[in-house]
Amino acid sequence: MTHDLDDIHPLFNGAPSTTEFKKLRKRIVRNVREAIEQYGMIQRDARWLVCLSGGKDSYTLLAILYELKWRGLLPVDLLACNLDQGQPGFPATVLPEFLAARGVPHRIEYQDTYSIVMDKTPQGRTFCALCSRLRRGNLYRIAREEGCSAVVLGHHRDDMLETFMMNLFHGGRLATMPPKLVNEEGDLFLYRPLAHVAEQDCDQFARAMKYPIIPCDLCGSQDGLQRQQVKQILDGWEKNSPGRRQVMFRALMNARPSHLLDPKLWDFPGLTLNTDGPPDTAAAPDQ
Repeated sequence: MTHDLDDIHPLFNGAPSTTEFKKLRKRIVRNVREAIEQYGMIQRDARWLVCLSGGKDSYTLLAILYELKWRGLLPVDLLACNLDQGQPGFPATVLPEFLAARGVPHRIEYQDTYSIVMDKTPQGRTFCALCSRLRRGNLYRIAREEGCSAVVLGHHRDDMLETFMMNLFHGGRLATMPPKLVNEEGDLFLYRPLAHVAEQDCDQFARAMKYPIIPCDLCGSQDGLQRQQVKQILDGWEKNSPGRRQVMFRALMNARPSHLLDPKLWDFPGLTLNTDGPPDTAAAPDQ
């Protein structure tokens, strides 16, 4: 394609014309397209609720989905959605103005889940788990009201690695955020199209586009979290061995149940020996 970036969508207005940015954009587009195709996210003429928090990841997600749609590679309807959870200091006008100025169909929903979280969370505990459950429930409700078949989130590769490490260190299980799942009620998909995209790429993209970033720590619950500790560990590994994150991510896509210890995944008691004996190798000359 030789079109100017500004022709794609108003979300790309003012995009840098540097070779570096074009390579970055092309890499993210390729990674998102791969994830969408690999995990079977497209249902033609579906409607997606694209969740927009105001962070670098969700801005990147929205822009790249619109580029894929512009290229004819994403035949779905997109509805951007922001859930204002009532955190003190949340700049409530930023996202509505941003989306309206760029002609992005959207819905802004106000639900004061912050007060509920503050009331229900024991002293000294973090807010994230309950906050996430309340947010997810509201997003599922909105998706149903808007006739959407999927809720689309901006979690990227590094989020998935950090979640895997947190489950490994603290949860006693091998699990992470899946790129695609069905909710408990069975009526909605949940997609993560940025599954193959590095956090650093999202950060560079959103900064280059000068999107109005809303900080993710308004609730004050981020300092000292287990996720931050895991992020520091991964940062250290990446610094000492560049590319370590990508190697670890490939491992999540290359599981071998027979080489793990879960009897629910592999029938260890049912393993049998070859009763015919070992193959005859005596006649084979040494090489």
